[in-house]
Amino acid sequence: MGLIVATAMVVTRESPATENLAYDFWVTTGDRSALLQKQMTAAFSGDVREVQTILVEPEKTFQTMDGFGYALTGGSAWLIRQKLSDRQRTSLLKELFAPTDDGLGVSYLRISIGASDLNDHVFTYDDVADGQTDFRLDKFSIAKDDADVIPLLQEILAINPKIRIMGSPWSAPAWMKTNNSLKGGSLKSGCYEVFASYFVQYIQEMQKRGIPIDAITIQNEPENPKNNPSMVMTAAEQATFVKSFLGPAFEKSGIKTKIIVFDHNCDHPEYPISILNDAAAKKYIDGSAFHLYLGEIEALSATHAAHPDRNIYFTEQWTSPHSRFGTDLTWHVKNLMIGAPRNWSRNVLEWNLAADPQYQPHTSNGGCDSCLGAITIGDSVTRNVSYYIVGHASKFVPPGSVRIDSSVPDGLPNVAYRTPGGKLVVLVANEARAPKTFKVRTSKKEITATLPAGAVGTIRW
Repeated sequence: MGLIVATAMVVTRESPATENLAYDFWVTTGDRSALLQKQMTAAFSGDVREVQTILVEPEKTFQTMDGFGYALTGGSAWLIRQKLSDRQRTSLLKELFAPTDDGLGVSYLRISIGASDLNDHVFTYDDVADGQTDFRLDKFSIAKDDADVIPLLQEILAINPKIRIMGSPWSAPAWMKTNNSLKGGSLKSGCYEVFASYFVQYIQEMQKRGIPIDAITIQNEPENPKNNPSMVMTAAEQATFVKSFLGPAFEKSGIKTKIIVFDHNCDHPEYPISILNDAAAKKYIDGSAFHLYLGEIEALSATHAAHPDRNIYFTEQWTSPHSRFGTDLTWHVKNLMIGAPRNWSRNVLEWNLAADPQYQPHTSNGGCDSCLGAITIGDSVTRNVSYYIVGHASKFVPPGSVRIDSSVPDGLPNVAYRTPGGKLVVLVANEARAPKTFKVRTSKKEITATLPAGAVGTIRW
């Protein structure tokens, strides 16, 4: 029947009603025998036995995508800048960020405003001695980011000037907080105004360095006091902060950076919904951000249904060195790379870009000591499961792509897009323990594909 056998094969079936179809098929398998590998393709004639079909309907459209990528932590930036030669660094950055088929096409980054728990120590941009305050922000400085984060971002922007950057604080300065500590505690009611000014100065200082901040979240994981650094904020506190302080401060300063609320788990969609129910706060808010350490990904759709005029973002999920490659590959692709966009998210970000072989750097007493980077930087550069999880979308779905409708046969979760260049893209996972042959069909074209057990694939035509 004219079939060329391959590990994962795509074939096309032609009939008088269809036209020749040029397409690509890229596969990653759970056993790592294929790692974002372009497959052989073949022409096929004759009938295919009855198989499941993914029906793609490009005329039914949903949200426009902003991009896919990672958290660029301070630790990631330090490793890339300090542990790689100039030549190695340039090559890696082009591989990650060049918006071409030769690169991974990463198009979105999340950075910390001050330290995250994956810096080597805790800091903010306005740390003062115990008992002191700085309400005029005279000591405000982002100099600690000038060492590695900022020059690395400048190099990335030179490669991909359109990359979107989101900033998230892990804590306000200790002197602004109820416990006078960078771990836990809440923002003092008398410090709402100065914390809003803190955001304004940060965005302005980054802009001076040629780094546009597209969006900010108000607080990373506002219901988690265990990270170091961390800060607790209730939904009511976020609503007050946005409507009375941050929103007006941005407006007064002419700042167009998007304000995004929540930035925490899917078990509490009522948190962002309650903020958006406050019309005075909502007018300043672009949308809500989520993680999936608790809850179900469908919480994103619940939030969208409550406020369909505001956007949804997925901003963090980590992979562990103690998990199996194949298990993480299938779970993350199904729930995040497929699940988040199918539930209205405009982006998907993994945590985090880089760590060393000992999962350093991280802070003590609350830093993640087992967060596996998308890449490991040691004596060489190793590409880990998150590299391929994100790559199956970022490489083929550029910003401005529109999610389109696709049916979901049993055991074949998938999501489909139309790119700005007019290409159609389908990302699909095989959840079964055996290979699956299936069809991808539009009104005029059809592809028959086979995915190994537990594999993920991206088809583009």
